[in-house]
Amino acid sequence: MRKYYKLPRLYVIDALTQHDDIILDKSQSHYLGRVLRRNIGDQVRLFNWSDGEWLADITHISKQEVTLSVGEQSRPYKRPPDIWLLFAPLKHKRNVFIVEKATELGAELIHPVMTARTTSKISMDKMKAHIIEAAEQTERVDLPQIRDPLKLEQILANWDKTRTLIFADESGDGEPAAAALSKIKAPAAILIGPEGGFTEQERDLLRAKPYCVPISLGPRILRADTAAAATLALWQAVSGDW
Repeated sequence: MRKYYKLPRLYVIDALTQHDDIILDKSQSHYLGRVLRRNIGDQVRLFNWSDGEWLADITHISKQEVTLSVGEQSRPYKRPPDIWLLFAPLKHKRNVFIVEKATELGAELIHPVMTARTTSKISMDKMKAHIIEAAEQTERVDLPQIRDPLKLEQILANWDKTRTLIFADESGDGEPAAAALSKIKAPAAILIGPEGGFTEQERDLLRAKPYCVPISLGPRILRADTAAAATLALWQAVSGDW
C-alpha cells in the first residue's frame, strides 16, 4: 500500500475487475480532471463495497467525464471488525461527526435509533457523502453498511441475541468501559443515547435483555458524539483490529 498511497483514491459503485472500464460521475470527473489536474495515463486507486482496492489508468478526459481502465488489485477486500454503531440522531453537524468517526474507526454498520428523547432527524442518504469521504481518506477498502432509522423498541424486538449490545449508560451504573469491553468479542454493537439520555423505561427495557451489557464511560457526562467515538475507540483497542 505504501508505494501507492500518494495516488488519488476514489469510491465507485461499479464492480471492479481487471480490464473493466469505469466512467466516473460528473463530480468525480471534475475533481480528478480540473481540481487535481490529472492527465491521460495517470493512475488512481478505486474501491467499492466489497472488491478491494484496484489501480486504474485514466484513458479519457473531457469536460463531462473521465474514463478509467482497471488494472491490478492493490489490496484485497478485508472485512472490518464485526462491530456496529447504533446512535440516536443529533443536530446535523454532530451526526456528521458521528458517521465520519464511525467510518474511520472501522464500524461495519451504522444504524440511527429513535428514542423517547430523540428530537432530531437524520437522512442517511445525505450522510453517505461524509461516509464515502471518510472511507477515501482513511484507506478503508469498504464502506459501512447503512440502515434507516428505527425506533428502539423495533430494533430490540428483532435483535439477533448472539450479538452483544453494549449499552453506554450515562447514569454510570455499568461496569467501567475498558474492563467491560475487554471481555466482549465480536459480534457486538454499541448503543449511544440522545441528548438528555435514555428514559428510565428505556434503561429498564435494555437492562432486561440478556444480550445487553451496560457500561460506564466515567465520572463525566459525555456528549453523545464524544461517547460514540470514545466507545468505538476503546472497543477497537481491546477487541478490534488495532
